[in-house]
Amino acid sequence: MHFRLKELRKNRKISQLKLAMDLNMNQNTISRYENMEREADYETLIKIADYFHVTLDYLLGRDSV
Repeated sequence: MHFRLKELRKNRKISQLKLAMDLNMNQNTISRYENMEREADYETLIKIADYFHVTLDYLLGRDSV
C-alpha cells in the first residue's frame, strides 16, 4: 500500500505538528502513519482525506487523481 499522507502534507507545506493539531491527534501518531509503523482506522482515514480534499482511494494510493 502506498499511503500518500506524507506526500500530501509536504506538498501543502504543512508540518506534522500542525496536521496533528488540526486533526486533534498526536504528532507522533502522524509520524507513525507516514512511516507505515501504524495503520489508521477507517474514521481517521476519512478525517485525513477530508482534510486534504482527496478521495480515500487517492489517499491509499489506489487512484492517481
